[in-house]
Amino acid sequence: MAERKVFLWTISSLVGLAWLVLWIWNRSPYGRYLGHAQLGEIGRDGGTVSVFLPVSLYLVGWTLMTIAMMLPTTLPLLEIFHRLTARRPEHSQLTALVITGYLSVWAGFGVAAHLADWALHEIVERSTWLEANAWVIGAGTLLLAGSFQFTRLKYRCLDKCRAPLSFVMEYWRGRHDRRNALLLGINHGIFCVGCCWALMLLMFAVGVGNVGWMLVLGAVMAVEKNMPWGQKLSAPLGVALLGWAGLILLNHSWSWQS
Repeated sequence: MAERKVFLWTISSLVGLAWLVLWIWNRSPYGRYLGHAQLGEIGRDGGTVSVFLPVSLYLVGWTLMTIAMMLPTTLPLLEIFHRLTARRPEHSQLTALVITGYLSVWAGFGVAAHLADWALHEIVERSTWLEANAWVIGAGTLLLAGSFQFTRLKYRCLDKCRAPLSFVMEYWRGRHDRRNALLLGINHGIFCVGCCWALMLLMFAVGVGNVGWMLVLGAVMAVEKNMPWGQKLSAPLGVALLGWAGLILLNHSWSWQS
């Protein structure tokens, strides 16, 4: 019982610290580096430092955001793994490797998402129409996220994430402990990204580093993955996102007509 309390306190402290750092960062002079709009300015002056600094800050910010939003959603799996390995002298290291593997997958997704967002900014810079109608990108992101809520891939990955005990038993072999702990985290991260990537893209629509939206989306994903009735949330959420995108489209179509 004491070990469990220490474990939960450690994870909670890590998550709480990530939220606190993001909150302080967002209110500092460097808060602009948490916003995706800054990506369009990367490398404008042609200097290496001008590229390295914002990219590094984005990666740090994304990792903090992943810890704050996604680590709580994987707590059931971490707790099961921690109990399973509690008698091993290196159990803390093994749990840390699971977390490292998990976060590394989300970091890879973050790099890909930021590169795609940077490319999108470049396209917008070269398109007068897109510059004047940037709302299309937000509406398109909402349509993509809403539609994904109804796909087989979403439910297959969600089923995997909602069965942490089965997942640990499937991927934890108990031999080559450190390597398998890392692979367990990586595999869980892959299914978690497969389940939640479209919702995470919404952060680019509402602003990476927006703490309020992070709380909302983090809570939604935690409910989807961990609550007994969480899977029933997926379809209504998809309808809501599609409806939101539809309202944006209708609003701007009326503006054009008038």
